[in-house]
Amino acid sequence: MMERKMIVGERIMYIDSSTSLNCVFTVRIRGSLQPAKLNAALSKLQKKHPSLQSVIKNYGQGIPYLVLSPVLAEIPVRKVERLNDEHWMVESKAEWGKLFEEKDSPLARVVWLWSTEVSELMLVCPHCICDGRSMATLMGELLAVLDDPEKELLAYPPFKSVQALLSEKYSINKQIKMRLLSVLALWFFLTRSKGRKSVAGDNYMLHWKLDAKNTSAIVAACKRTGTTVHAVLCVAFLEAFRLVQGENARGRVVMPVDIRRFVPEIKDDMMFALAPTLEVIADQDAGLDFWAKVKKVKEELVSKIAGLNGREWLLMSEYFSSYQIVRYLKESEGTHDVTLSNMGRLGIAEQYHSFELETIYSPSVAFPWKNPNTMVVSTFRGEMDFMFCSNEAFLKEEEAMVIRQRTIGLLLQGAEAGYAAV
Repeated sequence: MMERKMIVGERIMYIDSSTSLNCVFTVRIRGSLQPAKLNAALSKLQKKHPSLQSVIKNYGQGIPYLVLSPVLAEIPVRKVERLNDEHWMVESKAEWGKLFEEKDSPLARVVWLWSTEVSELMLVCPHCICDGRSMATLMGELLAVLDDPEKELLAYPPFKSVQALLSEKYSINKQIKMRLLSVLALWFFLTRSKGRKSVAGDNYMLHWKLDAKNTSAIVAACKRTGTTVHAVLCVAFLEAFRLVQGENARGRVVMPVDIRRFVPEIKDDMMFALAPTLEVIADQDAGLDFWAKVKKVKEELVSKIAGLNGREWLLMSEYFSSYQIVRYLKESEGTHDVTLSNMGRLGIAEQYHSFELETIYSPSVAFPWKNPNTMVVSTFRGEMDFMFCSNEAFLKEEEAMVIRQRTIGLLLQGAEAGYAAV
């Protein structure tokens, strides 16, 4: 049996043994699915990924461990009769709050919303073992093996620590700097979380899609203006918050960056939970039009991403206090309007022999933070899919719906203006 302490990013997303923080990723399939093939495909996923062969153990020292278990049960499937096209949203909300606490059960489960012609497959994992890229990888592999039961998935070994994952030489050379920065980070969280109370409320999600025509128009406008879809999304969301909330809007967006871009030891098809984050500030100059603001955000993003050292950041994070970070997130509203995760075009095949993948819904997650505003965007079959999750105690759902409509309007107006941009 192999075990390792959770790294800091995992411990933050684990929170504690009584709090659930689950990612739910849903796809809609047209065609017939066979239970035996689904179970066999899940078995192959489990054999490939060490995290799906593990359980979480807490030995009373405050630091949870991931423990590989030789007696782990298979990934369970809960089959439910499908009621309508919105049923998956009801089940998603239910899965947010369910702990992975059954003895010898894996850190994944599937909900199968079944009907004779259409089904939704919902993959659920705790956020402490996966990011959005991991969920997309798992779903892509699941569908591929469902379609071709003979397909093999290549397993990879677990890692014992961040230092073991990276090269030993690099790890040793950065120790002093890491410790100094960790002290500064601890001071930051201590001074900003003192005396603030977290507030409980009902979690909710808002989901919508942008059709292929309008998605294509936005992409074309980005090419004409030399910008990016990610920068457009940042400006559209921040402008929408400003228009709806006025002076209460913060004018900042936080975004996770896929660490695989900077740490080649973490392969594209490996499960991993930790991502560095960047903060981008919207320009409030009334004299700038939409695309001028997009260009400024793009320049800021390029500069900040270029300055990101993934290995150094990963090592530095190990000296942070996960307890203080979780406390800060639970008690502070932060300085941002929304956390934006743009997954881009998903690496999931569109065509299969035995079924049709009709659509994909961006992952949803209900963060227990004081500022839980989270937007996940992905693109499949040429359509952008938007998933906004928050909590009534921080942002009323009615107000979020107005922000959604403003965002859609800004994106469509921006696409039209982009055609005429120089």
